[in-house]
Amino acid sequence: MSLTAKLVLSPLLVAQALRTRARLPRLPEATGPRQGVVGEGAPLSLLVTGDSSAAGVGVVHQRDALAPRLAQELAARGGRRVQWRLLAQSGLTTAQTLALLQRDHPAAGPGGHFDIAVVVTGVNDVVDQVPSHHAVSLREALANRLRNGLGVQHVVFAPLPPVHLFPGLPQPLRWVAGSDARRHDRALRDWARSRDDVSRAEVELPLNPALMAEDGFHPGPKVYRLTAHAIALHIAERGLLASG
Repeated sequence: MSLTAKLVLSPLLVAQALRTRARLPRLPEATGPRQGVVGEGAPLSLLVTGDSSAAGVGVVHQRDALAPRLAQELAARGGRRVQWRLLAQSGLTTAQTLALLQRDHPAAGPGGHFDIAVVVTGVNDVVDQVPSHHAVSLREALANRLRNGLGVQHVVFAPLPPVHLFPGLPQPLRWVAGSDARRHDRALRDWARSRDDVSRAEVELPLNPALMAEDGFHPGPKVYRLTAHAIALHIAERGLLASG
């Protein structure tokens, strides 16, 4: 969206954003274990980190959220024993996710490192109006932290969701935020293509109110299931499930 259009709409957008923030219910993070082991076979260690969609906001229990579902998908698809760990918090931007990883040191897998990390950030960058080029720089720092600090072999970034379809956002706020999210996602995609140790998964989500959480902003159980399936497929297609 052009800067001119944003400036023209800005008073309305600010008012809508404030009303939406006050109106939407504040959903808790999913309860339940944030680490576990699933499957049999050669060991594979998985770290999931990021914002509310990584933390499972929108479902009651972690068993219906992204991290354990993804671990189950990887175990079944690759015949691997997946040790998974979740380090996430609702509301985090990419910069705050990086700070979380710098502050906390999640226990690594059996080999002293994580094989794969999946990062879910971006929506809060859009909300906070972080420029897309700055968000990319932060993602690069985040990927480097995961690779060099935690020994992650490959970092998978989830794409930004289709914010322009979020039923919890009124128009024109939904249109503007959706346009910003698409720009951020294009920047993420282009940057990820420049590195062999980083990739961006493709996730097609047929969003509608029935698939979303009650706030119309966070994923419901089926969205988490579809996302886990798509990311597992991406990981398998890149040959990251091969043992040895």
